[in-house]
Amino acid sequence: MLKHYLNKGWVQNLILLSILGLVMYYFGFLFHFDYQFNWSVLYSETEYGNMGEMLLHGLNLTVLISLYSAVIALTLGTLFGLARVSSFKPVYGFATVYVEFFRNTPLLVQLFFWNFALPAGLPEEVKLKLFELDFEFWVATLGLGIYTSSFMAEIIRAGIQSVPKGLLEASYSSGMTFNQSLRKIILPLAFREIIPPLGSEFLNNMKNSSLAMTVGVAEVCWSAQEVEALTYSGFEATAAATGIYLCLSLAIATFLNLVNAKLKIVGNNGTSTLRKSADLLFAPFVSVSNVISALFWNLGSAPLDSRTLSPTKAFWLKIRTTAWSLTVIAAKAAFVIFLLLLLYQTFKGIASFNFQVIRDNIMALLIWRFPKGGSSEVFMGLGGLSMSIIMAVICISLSFFIGLVVGIGRTSTNRAVKIPSLFYIELIRGNPLIMVIFWVYFFVPPMLKIQLDVFWSAVLAMTVFFGAYIAEIVRGGIENIPPGQVEAAKSTGLSYYQTMRRVILPQALKQMLPAIVGLFIAAFKDTSLAYIIGVMELTTAAYSINNRLMLYPFEIYTTIAVLYFVCCYCMSLYARRLERKLSPENVRLAM
Repeated sequence: MLKHYLNKGWVQNLILLSILGLVMYYFGFLFHFDYQFNWSVLYSETEYGNMGEMLLHGLNLTVLISLYSAVIALTLGTLFGLARVSSFKPVYGFATVYVEFFRNTPLLVQLFFWNFALPAGLPEEVKLKLFELDFEFWVATLGLGIYTSSFMAEIIRAGIQSVPKGLLEASYSSGMTFNQSLRKIILPLAFREIIPPLGSEFLNNMKNSSLAMTVGVAEVCWSAQEVEALTYSGFEATAAATGIYLCLSLAIATFLNLVNAKLKIVGNNGTSTLRKSADLLFAPFVSVSNVISALFWNLGSAPLDSRTLSPTKAFWLKIRTTAWSLTVIAAKAAFVIFLLLLLYQTFKGIASFNFQVIRDNIMALLIWRFPKGGSSEVFMGLGGLSMSIIMAVICISLSFFIGLVVGIGRTSTNRAVKIPSLFYIELIRGNPLIMVIFWVYFFVPPMLKIQLDVFWSAVLAMTVFFGAYIAEIVRGGIENIPPGQVEAAKSTGLSYYQTMRRVILPQALKQMLPAIVGLFIAAFKDTSLAYIIGVMELTTAAYSINNRLMLYPFEIYTTIAVLYFVCCYCMSLYARRLERKLSPENVRLAM
């Protein structure tokens, strides 16, 4: 009887209105007694100036950092993605080291290294010049671009390798050079395949710009905290920042949909309104691209047959082909020399480290003060790397169950279940983790009338955050199961819950395991953001030690980068092994 009524549209709408009414009642009445809302602070003048203008200035910096870093990330990502499929081993090896190192260390640690450690190793006159050029802004922009490029490089590599080899051979047989084939066939087809994952990286790049506040850049997140500090209107400031990030996420998603529509191959049924809008928007870029392509069309060694040419043309063809071959050889030699110099400088820098400092502080970086911590510290003063691992394990374990429930709800046809699930996923995924941490740390305790330790505040925020991402993984896994299996299960008399538990979820979970392991790696790296509220994990421990020593930032931040890298790289290897093991192509049937 209950199931019969729940399937009715008016009942589902009534449930949604009831949920909305309860939320409005709580925030509009109960919360009102403990907190006086003052939304006017966001647009009116205060004794400290106009707070709205401060947030708009932060928005401007966020947009600039996101745009500049996205261009850097796409450029470097394309170069290193191509290098990852190169047959020249030094290029391939250098690209692999670059991608693996920057992918497997947290962005916050990289920003700290560029901001605190790098200037310490530069001459004083160079350091002064850098600080005259808005150093913090460019540290955040370049650091974010380099970090994001390591992810884009892998996406672009996978896209290139997904293009059938026969297309390259066909282009050669038609008289095209390698550069022409790459520019006109391989890259366009590869980018059509990788627009969805590349779009996710652009969104992540924008959200990761919130970490610029940790190196002193007054972007949106920093501006919201400054408004809260000056006016004590923390709820309003944080809500405004949340709205800004959601609007930016929506704008980026819309732009990427236009890009996808532009690159989509259209049939004979005409073009959609979205495609026409995309054609109009990108018309100037296409014109410029065609001009540049025409100028550089003949770059490379042309596979022409000199026997069909006149003696003069054959002579010049031989000269051009020889010159190109010598240029390629010279470029390879120059790259090898550059690589040797880079290795020499790296080993020279490591050899100059004060390893006694590392030995004296390695245990603090691993376990902090355990087991001699004070009574007010969680886990008897445990911290450092051990705390990061514990946080990651707890948040992924708890967020898995949240993601499982919400992901199933996201695939439901019942609006009373689907719409709240969709709202939770989009709200959380549209904001950076640092904003979720601020929401939980500053506003959950007064709303629930409880006092949370900073450790549990960070764990709760990360659990809520990664629950939304796991929900999308679960949704994708469920929707990847052929519909015929659901129909077959129903025909045998299984209910919806029995079908999910016995048929759909066992198969979906098998497909989701590699993605969940990858998310665990991301959670482990993102434990570094607990530094914002003072959790004594690895990054906070390193920051505290560096502030105490003052003279050895290279040693401290290099050490924690290596610790993060070793842990993340080992988990990455396991994720790849698991993906290969669970791949349908590698499954052998036993008769």
